[in-house]
Amino acid sequence: TYFCDPHAPWQKGGVENTIGRLRRKLPRKTNLAVTTSQEIEAHADWINSIPRECLDFFTPDDLFSKNLSVALQA
Repeated sequence: TYFCDPHAPWQKGGVENTIGRLRRKLPRKTNLAVTTSQEIEAHADWINSIPRECLDFFTPDDLFSKNLSVALQA
């Protein structure tokens, strides 16, 4: 979950885009109580494997893995 800063409308576009993509897989009336944790994890993996312009067209997974390996070396 991400909450935009007050008076920062430029932050909302990315959030709305991500919600729209997620709604393609999980429509509004989806009962999350019967959704398995594996299904939720698969959706999160899908969202995190989409390249982002704001990340210079890398995926969040790419950058997280890169930074994690740097952090583990320190």
